[in-house]
Amino acid sequence: MSGGPATRRGPGEEPWGGVRPFSIKTKLGALVVIAVLITTGLSMIAVHTKTELRFIMVFSMIATLLITQFVAHSLTAPLDEMNTVARSISHGDYTRRVRENRRDELGDLAQTINLMADELAAQDSARKELVANVSHELRTPIAGLRAVLENIVDGFTEADPETMRTALKQTERLGRLVETLLDLSRLDNGVVPLKKRRFEVWPYLSGVLKEANMVASARAGIASGSGSHTRTDVHLHLDVTPPELSAHADPERIHQVVANLIDNAVKHSPPHGRVTVRARRGPQPESLELEVLDEGPGIPRSEWHRVFERFNRGAVRRPHGPGSDGGTGLGLAIARWAVDLHGGRIGVAESERGCRIQVTLPGLPTGSS
Repeated sequence: MSGGPATRRGPGEEPWGGVRPFSIKTKLGALVVIAVLITTGLSMIAVHTKTELRFIMVFSMIATLLITQFVAHSLTAPLDEMNTVARSISHGDYTRRVRENRRDELGDLAQTINLMADELAAQDSARKELVANVSHELRTPIAGLRAVLENIVDGFTEADPETMRTALKQTERLGRLVETLLDLSRLDNGVVPLKKRRFEVWPYLSGVLKEANMVASARAGIASGSGSHTRTDVHLHLDVTPPELSAHADPERIHQVVANLIDNAVKHSPPHGRVTVRARRGPQPESLELEVLDEGPGIPRSEWHRVFERFNRGAVRRPHGPGSDGGTGLGLAIARWAVDLHGGRIGVAESERGCRIQVTLPGLPTGSS
């Protein structure tokens, strides 16, 4: 029962100059006028031909009933179709649509039902994506914490303060992610509330890179199904200009962005490669421009529009370096999700070598002090 594509109109908008030419009121009025004209015409014929009035009344009633049946069918058939589609939507099938080939109140109702189906489908997709993203993020600190503790239990690592701080940081991150999962009940149109604040970029990113190095070292040699890298041969470099650069954003969400971009870059780096995280001041107050560059094979331009899709793991034949399990294809999708929450932009940019991912965060709203 799907119809062809139709141009969407807002409530109260009429594409025919503000007057609906074929409204139901008009059709019903025309039905009455036609019935009167038929009766009058047949009466005049009866007068001129001296036909008995009873025959004229029978013919008049038959003609009126036929026209009424035709109009009634034209009104009830779309309602039956709408009822079928509405029942499908109520059962979770958001693919059904009502034909929008009418220019009356029923056409407007069909358009409203289709818009409702589109909105429900978008919200259902956003809900599923959010659950998948949060679940993926929960696995990462759990795997890191397990790796640290297993190293300590097996005697590979001493339970020194530095190692325990790594375990504590993963535990704290796990707690924050659990809070995010609990926020699912308070989502508003699929958007997680942001906790924006001002922070210094250099120490913040330095901590993210240090954590990435420590977790990778702790995981080295231990199988992990988290999709995170276990490589220790890739050098992480931080470039922040000016050193006192600050930004206004949600640090937890930006941690998701940077950590996943670094994870993706390390996986695609050649042996003993270099991954650079670059931060610059944006055009707006407290805005931020981030770049993550690697020295891997890069991403074909034909794939640029797909790299942030869920479960997309790239089209490069051997994209992953030693110590990488290939990932789940959710890292870049999570990064895009977090950037979109800020109203920022993320995308692949031109690079002479490897891959360059650019992130722009808007900072303080216009007019804020």
